[in-house]
Amino acid sequence: MVKTKGKTTTGSRLFDVINIVILLLLVLACLYPVWYVFVASFSESSSITANAGKLLWPKGFSLTAYTNAFKHPLIVSGYKNILFILIFSLPLNMLLTLLCAFFMSSQKIMFKKAIVSFFMFTMFFSGGLIPSYLNQRELGLYNNLWALIIPGALSLYNAIICRSAIDAIPDSLIESAYMDGANDFTILFKIITPLIKPTLAVLLLYYGVGHWNGWFSASIYIKDRNLLPIQNVLRAVLLANDQSLNQGASSLDSVNTFAETIKYSAIVISTLPILCIYPFLQKYFIKGVMIGAVKG
Repeated sequence: MVKTKGKTTTGSRLFDVINIVILLLLVLACLYPVWYVFVASFSESSSITANAGKLLWPKGFSLTAYTNAFKHPLIVSGYKNILFILIFSLPLNMLLTLLCAFFMSSQKIMFKKAIVSFFMFTMFFSGGLIPSYLNQRELGLYNNLWALIIPGALSLYNAIICRSAIDAIPDSLIESAYMDGANDFTILFKIITPLIKPTLAVLLLYYGVGHWNGWFSASIYIKDRNLLPIQNVLRAVLLANDQSLNQGASSLDSVNTFAETIKYSAIVISTLPILCIYPFLQKYFIKGVMIGAVKG
């Protein structure tokens, strides 16, 4: 805020007011769709279908949408599948990221520049979708949840962020550990890892959100609908055009009515868990990302 002789000028006050109004409008524009979906999920489906305007409170409070959603077999299996993916993929993601970052930050390694250049090459060039599909099928990963875990086990972008955090650790600390007889694994897991926890927390969230929101790979490599993750199930519910997927609609008047009933509740069910995690890791965001941005 601009001050002249200890007083706030009229122009600066007007500037602040305009900024506050614009930011409030942006906040409302971003939050209202979220609030609409949340409120609609607790409303009666007939009221939501007939409603054509804004929605601030539930119309005819009802939990039928959530009851129908959890009765849908694919939503339950979708949750089981995504939990399976997270349980096995996140430890693998973090382990490979740490190992790759430690290698790239290590000194006196033969052909290091050539190997790192090869790593970088994979960030800009790939074989494409068809070769990847054929490779997955030949490896026996087609129609298998491991097809969603193994190919994306390491993100080089995240490894570079982790390497930058490791580079911020004083070299004297690592050298003294070597002089005391510590090996590479001891240094990595007992010295480096505790010192870069904020960065690891951010990377863990990056990987977790990526797996939770990922749907494209499953739509390519997964054929059995009982193996679909929750986001693919949500996509089918929102599109409401897959007759075979909506087999749970037999107790309702039509497939469209069923899809309309669980559409909003399915959105809440699929997004609420990941939203609940953000507040616990928010404090690590700024510190973790800034550590990774100090060095290239």
